[in-house]
Amino acid sequence: MAKKKSIAMEKSLDEIVRSYKKFLDNGKTERECVEQIVEKAEQCGYKNALTLSSIKAGDKVYIKKMEKAIALFEIGSEKIENGLNILGAHIDSPRLDAKQNPLYEKDFLTYLNTHYYGGIKKYQWVTIPLAIHGVVCKTDGSTVKVTVGEDEKDPVFCISDILPHLAQEQMKKTGSELIKGEDLDVVIGCKIPPKKDANDKKKKKDKAEEENDSGKKQILEILSKKYTISEADFQSAELEIVPAGKARDMGFDRSMILGYGQDDRSCAFASFLAMIDSKAGKRTNCCLCVDKEEIGSVGATGMDSNFFENALAEIIARLDGEQYSELTLRRALANSNMLSSDVNSAYDPINASLYDKENASFLGAGLVLNKYTGSRGKSGASDANPEFIAKIRGCFDNAGVAYQMAELGKVDQGGGGTIAYLSAKYGMNVIDAGVAVLSMHAPWEITATEDLKQAYNGYRAFLNLDE
Repeated sequence: MAKKKSIAMEKSLDEIVRSYKKFLDNGKTERECVEQIVEKAEQCGYKNALTLSSIKAGDKVYIKKMEKAIALFEIGSEKIENGLNILGAHIDSPRLDAKQNPLYEKDFLTYLNTHYYGGIKKYQWVTIPLAIHGVVCKTDGSTVKVTVGEDEKDPVFCISDILPHLAQEQMKKTGSELIKGEDLDVVIGCKIPPKKDANDKKKKKDKAEEENDSGKKQILEILSKKYTISEADFQSAELEIVPAGKARDMGFDRSMILGYGQDDRSCAFASFLAMIDSKAGKRTNCCLCVDKEEIGSVGATGMDSNFFENALAEIIARLDGEQYSELTLRRALANSNMLSSDVNSAYDPINASLYDKENASFLGAGLVLNKYTGSRGKSGASDANPEFIAKIRGCFDNAGVAYQMAELGKVDQGGGGTIAYLSAKYGMNVIDAGVAVLSMHAPWEITATEDLKQAYNGYRAFLNLDE
């Protein structure tokens, strides 16, 4: 039996946790995550590959797409057609998105009309403080960044709910019907109603006078003054409504982290940190952070797009001593190994009946390996080969990485997917490997600090696979 060799941590657990919470606080949207990754990567010597004419072994480069997806590469010494070691995560999380014509006023309250994104329990999003993050793109070519609700001096926003005294009919509904999607509109302003005058009942204001005296107009004036944006500019905006507030240590023992967006930014963070703390040997290392996983990995920045394939093609075309060909690209993809760095559901003792306990993942028990995801009859799963699983087990055992084998929940309870099946279509070996999360997809999710450490160590060990 191979002797275990613990990975020497580049950073202490306290440093990892501190950096992780900062990453969550400053990365509540995909754009904010990519911005942080690029800033840190460039500090560590990474360069934009598209600005380079040639790339050689040892070079560190990145390629991003629409500011919402990024792939980082450290070039190995052997031919790239022999394959890469890839850590792949997603950086989008469930949230509310502002619609393209979102502002309206109703009976002196001004609202932001939203459309929820990803799988959420709608009732969890009412009566909690919310912040607005995103960009507003103007017709003059400029882009205005918007972040409101995070600074202690900022206002926050909220979705109202029915008081229990009047909720008899609401409480008869099922959980999915308690709050309708169209009712997830965010209160952003309040106009003081005019005093009623008994002698003025018949007086009616014309439309122009009403609009001039409206609460919506006041909000637009604030937006114009602070951000120089008009109502029409919302048509080309990307505004995400997320829980306001910072990630926090959780528990008297501080063994857990409570924060928004840990699915899947816990794995994205650990993957990126492992990437910049590792050194490529024979094989080229890659860290891939993509968008749109929560809605099916669609669009130009999702894993189902050609982003990664195109990025790798750009790398091959610039490699010294390499002549680009479609066959080289296909071989590089097919010969690659990948950890689909995505979270798994943590065992919940309060709802134990939903889990097969012997095949569940536990908070603090280490990195979770999930052979297959999907729903019920493995629908939408990639189903990793046992030969590859054995290789990963050996890699982790040799490095002293704590890990656990698990499924999402009981077979007939439902399920979920990751980007693994979209990578598997290239013929590469891939398995899900991530952090266990309690209260997944809730506005505030729970992870264990120990799992974050083991994910970091496991990802670093994987990047040395086949050396």
